[in-house]
Parts: sequence; structure tokens; C-alpha cells
Amino acid sequence: MFTGIIEEMGTILEVAKGAHSAVLIIAAQKVLEDVHIGDSIAVNGVCLTVTSFDGETFTADVMHETLNRSSLAQCKRKSPVNLERAMPANGRFGGHIVAGHVDGTGQIAEKKRDDNAVWIRVEAPPEVLRYVVEKGSVTIDGISLTVAAVTAHDFSVSVIPHTAEVTTLGNKKEGDIVNLETDIIGKYVEKLLHPQEEKKESRITREFLENCGF
Repeated sequence: MFTGIIEEMGTILEVAKGAHSAVLIIAAQKVLEDVHIGDSIAVNGVCLTVTSFDGETFTADVMHETLNRSSLAQCKRKSPVNLERAMPANGRFGGHIVAGHVDGTGQIAEKKRDDNAVWIRVEAPPEVLRYVVEKGSVTIDGISLTVAAVTAHDFSVSVIPHTAEVTTLGNKKEGDIVNLETDIIGKYVEKLLHPQEEKKESRITREFLENCGF
């Protein structure tokens, strides 16, 4: 589990793409301070497992499903990425509950300055927007943010200077694709309120209809 509070920006040094997967080598500093093989690190909001590391880099595999659902498929050498280690049991919960399981991607439709802050409007598909609520939490490229407004087609957030400076969001442009993860609590509530009905096998057969005179 993560919190959406970015620890540092890393840099992708190498992308080795397979037929339906990829291996990333990422340069970092802070997240490597106590890293171990098998640890989870969120890369632009996507939970990846450390498969190897040294004093300056770590390696992670990206599977087919992750490439399909996130913007990691567009990563290339020298791309900056937001990094966060999994939350320690004794750590502060500074953001919100972030699973690192991206729901989908959105596109930055507009960026405009409002005094010292920057408003960012993100267009997203209906299956993502259904879980986005005003004053609720949303994760954009791994960054925990508060939703300021929502419409049927997009949502908006206001980014303070600190967030823009220490994450990749400050350099994002209109048209850029970003990873989105909505608040996990809403998904569980919906599942509990509307459980999937079991499909029951129909007892109406040809023989039954014939016996009834049809």
C-alpha cells in the first residue's frame, strides 16, 4: 500500500521491451536507501516489484496487463518518473489509501495558473470518472490529490507549487497521458451494495416446452 506522497523523481535509464512486456531500469537515490529484492515501488503510480538493484538503480518487470492499463508503455529513456516506496507500518499516512493498481489513463486537457497554484483539468473515461467525487481523493501518476471539480467528461485538481516542483506534474503538458487511480473505498462500497448476481441455469428446455403444449 502507498499514500500518494512522492518521495523523489527518478529517471528511466533503459526500457527493454518484449513482445507484450517490458523491463525498466530506473535511476534513483532515496527509494534505494533500504531496498530489497521483492520490495514494491510505485512508479508513476504503478506498483512494481524490484527484481534487482545496485547503489544507483533498480530494475522492475512490467507485465502485459500493466502496459495495457497504464502510461508505462509510453516510457522511454530519460523519462522522469514519480517514485514512492510502500508505506511502512509505523509511517505517517500523509495522503490517502493508494494500491498502486491503476484504473486507467487520462489526458491533460488544460493547465492554467491561478496565482501560485496551477489548475489541471484531466479528461478520463466514464469507468474511471464514476468513482471520482468532488473533494475526494484521486491519484495522478502516483500523486495523491484532492478533486476540486468533476463533470461527466473530466475532473480538475489544483496543484500547489511544492507538488509541481517535486513531481513530474509540473512539467506535464496539455495532451500528455497520465495514470489514474481512484479511491479504493468507493469500489468496495459499490461491490458490496451491488453484488454480481449468480447466473442460474435455465430450467426451460425443449422437452419442458413440448410437455406444456408449445
